[in-house]
Amino acid sequence: MNTQLPVLVVLIPLLIAPLIVLVRNPTAAWALFGAAAVSSFALAVQCLLLVQEQGLLQAFLGGWEPPFGIEYRIDLANAIVLCLVSGIALLVTPMAKASIEREISEPRIYLFYACLTLCLTGLLGMAATGDAFNVFVFLEISSLSGYALIAMGNSRRALLASFRYLVMGTVGGTFFLTGVGLLYALTGTLNMADLAGSLTMGFDSRVLIAAAAFIVVGLSIKIALFPVHAWLPAAYAEAPSAVTAFMAATATKVAAYVLLRFAATVIGPVVVFATLPIGTALVWLACIAMVAGSIAAIYQTDFKRLLAWSSLAQIGYIVLGIGLGTDAGASAALTHMVNHGVIKCGLFVIAGVLVWRHGQATVANFAGMPQQSPWLFAAFVIGALGLIGVPGTGGFISKWVLLQALIAESAWVAVAAVLVSSLLAVIYCWRVVEIAWFGDSDASQPPAAASRTPVGATLSLAMLSGLVVYLGVHSSWLVELTAQAGADLFGVGR
Repeated sequence: MNTQLPVLVVLIPLLIAPLIVLVRNPTAAWALFGAAAVSSFALAVQCLLLVQEQGLLQAFLGGWEPPFGIEYRIDLANAIVLCLVSGIALLVTPMAKASIEREISEPRIYLFYACLTLCLTGLLGMAATGDAFNVFVFLEISSLSGYALIAMGNSRRALLASFRYLVMGTVGGTFFLTGVGLLYALTGTLNMADLAGSLTMGFDSRVLIAAAAFIVVGLSIKIALFPVHAWLPAAYAEAPSAVTAFMAATATKVAAYVLLRFAATVIGPVVVFATLPIGTALVWLACIAMVAGSIAAIYQTDFKRLLAWSSLAQIGYIVLGIGLGTDAGASAALTHMVNHGVIKCGLFVIAGVLVWRHGQATVANFAGMPQQSPWLFAAFVIGALGLIGVPGTGGFISKWVLLQALIAESAWVAVAAVLVSSLLAVIYCWRVVEIAWFGDSDASQPPAAASRTPVGATLSLAMLSGLVVYLGVHSSWLVELTAQAGADLFGVGR
């Protein structure tokens, strides 16, 4: 049974998605999505425990071993990502019911949950598969369902945001597929472990260099790395709140993991970080993203857009760790994937509560919140402190690990960019706090029927806020786990 865990973690939500379409009932659809999230999370945790105990997990579909068959391959790095994606889906489930009933018409709710389950399937598949072409297949499953989910937003702007994401996502997917095709032409295999064995240190080929460039550019679009980030702010702002809470915490993180996987183990650090200046380019673009994203967030009046631009800055931290091309940098990237995923999911759940109350989520809606909803405001403060990187939160641990990796490489410009971005985060978070305490609360009063916070959203926020603090106070296990994962990724001797 254990040998099939890598397949089951993807297969169960894949089978539940069409079942949701057959059932059609909104409540049953929500329950089935919850069942998919629970089962995937339980299986992902079991995979992580088994990898820690006995090492690599492998599963061969149909009993066909690679290079002829498709392999699912789980090590520490993608086990962490599987736990993040499925865990976020589980934490979003309680808030989704009331939020979606408010933002989407009842006849479309079951279709929404079917698409959300497919998106979950695609992201889990990208992390679990050991086949390069399968990565593209699951990338498209998550992307196509993501386009549909964003288009279900309650304004016409959602259609434009979805179309923009579709165009950019198609370009990114095409670049990635072109790179994979070049690797296949060069080696005759699509299995990622076989590719890593074929593309040895001394392999000198323009085809390999072109493949590396195509893959990095394609995944950079999916990650929304500056300057190919234009799709993300509108997509996050216009999508239904549950979609934003889920995708902001997972979609870009999984794409970043795929970039890390290809750079560290498939193509190899010699080509990516030595032969080509990809590592240097990623570091500089990450630094610009951290500062520019934070500056843009300061001027936003829409709370979702503020969080979206903040996400662009936080993506910079992850890519900066990858761009270092070291095991310490990989560890920092993986640590921030987890911590930022939890932090940003909680903040977007707050945005969902604001939409549920006011029909929109603006910074002005925070006026009077400390008096009207102290627990909701406390959840925002915890998330904001995590974004800034204040000690006692998971965000501090991420930045501390990243700064250690940067200092070890004497990357002082990047260290300065991290510090400047953190100071800018203080500004855009303080703007919200200032309006909450001193803004005109009369204009932001919600209707009496919507003055309370939905029970499901309260439950989601309580768990997410608790996790932000827990990951800041009891972080040694996560840091040790990601450190080992980073060492495994870059310890292949190439």
